[in-house]
Amino acid sequence: MNNFLSYLKECVDVFKKNVSNEPVRILGHLDSDGISSSSILIKAFHREGIKVVYSSHRQADEKVVKELGREPYKIYFFVDFGSNVLKFINEYLNGKKVFILDHHKFEDIKTEHYNINQNKFNIDDNCVSGAGIAYLFARCLNPRNKDLSYLALIGAIGDNQDKNGFSEINKLIVNDAIEFGDVDIKLGLSFFGAQSRPLHKLISSSTDIFIPGITGNEVGAKKFLEDLGIDVMDNKGQYRKAFDLNKEEMNKLITAIMISKIESKDKPEDIIGNIYTLKKEENGETVKDLKEFSTLLNACGRLNMASLGVGTCLGDKNFKLKAYELLKNYKNEIINSMNWVYSNRNTENIIEKDKLVIINAKNNVKDTMIGTVNSILCKSGIFNDGCLVVSMAYTLDNNIKISLRSINSELDLSSLINELCIKLNGVGGGHPNAAGGLIPTAKEQEFISEILNRFNLKEISN
Repeated sequence: MNNFLSYLKECVDVFKKNVSNEPVRILGHLDSDGISSSSILIKAFHREGIKVVYSSHRQADEKVVKELGREPYKIYFFVDFGSNVLKFINEYLNGKKVFILDHHKFEDIKTEHYNINQNKFNIDDNCVSGAGIAYLFARCLNPRNKDLSYLALIGAIGDNQDKNGFSEINKLIVNDAIEFGDVDIKLGLSFFGAQSRPLHKLISSSTDIFIPGITGNEVGAKKFLEDLGIDVMDNKGQYRKAFDLNKEEMNKLITAIMISKIESKDKPEDIIGNIYTLKKEENGETVKDLKEFSTLLNACGRLNMASLGVGTCLGDKNFKLKAYELLKNYKNEIINSMNWVYSNRNTENIIEKDKLVIINAKNNVKDTMIGTVNSILCKSGIFNDGCLVVSMAYTLDNNIKISLRSINSELDLSSLINELCIKLNGVGGGHPNAAGGLIPTAKEQEFISEILNRFNLKEISN
């Protein structure tokens, strides 16, 4: 880790020597990690009096980089993506200073630019997010930026890096957040929505943990709580939330859930874990819980309103209120997309085999939503263990967005999608267990055939 931090400091020194009164160009991925990454840099640069021009993108590809080459800026930052397009950066941004703050695996291509990526130093990509690298850059630029550590944690949580506990670089960032005093950490139920949902709805609607007889059953959830002696409503007639429980009630609830899951494959750490909350936010605020904050940023990015997410990260109350409204639309979009998948399981749009599922949504699911839908599907339990789920959706510029997720599979999805996309004149990347790519629409059937061939499957129909 020390070698990586030394290299990062060298890059910061280069930036300091080359920055001027001209704006710095920032490009960020449109997910929660990309938005929190971008927000960190924007805030840090504003503090130094450095102007910025920001835009979000679903993918870094040749077209995006080529267009950047026509812009007048001298310094560029790619955050949470960019490592996969080094050859295009070399070609189109020659003579510029380019800083790539990314944590994804990449093909090692010689470059004069500054690829700040922990993989170069044999540090696993699950030990730091794009936001984490952006934070370390900002922290090195000015120690004052330690107060941005919570944004780095949002990015890491958005990439599910908290699932097995934070380690290495992420642990350093957690320590900064604790030292600064902005983040509260305590053990609790690993259920999404603790700040925003009534307790009975929280446990009945959880997609993270399946509880027999309770998940999907609000009446069953209410009875479950009442049998434990936990009041569903407070003395004002309002439904209680998780943060309303006292220590004794919370212990009762955790114990009961763990007992109900004894026969399942879930481990205790899947049920309870560290809950990260912002001290400065009131209970009940969506942005109080960093996991919910991350979902809010995803909503902004996936619905092409990343600027609302950035504004929320920077503390703008009006932007936050608008982001809350957008979150409702995001949830509706997810519901509509999931309904389409469920209603098309026995059609030519979805190929289901023992270890492979191909969902070709075409124009029926937004390309910005296909990765989110894929992740939810893989947690839903409807597909076989060890299965690879491939989801596809058309973009507005005659490309196909591809999302790969696996269910307890040992496949390296990042390597697989990168290989296939390059072969089909596209780009790909990501993580071993979650990856994505972009290919021309004309390569649709060729891609499907390639995936089927990898699994020794020839037929395209169910």
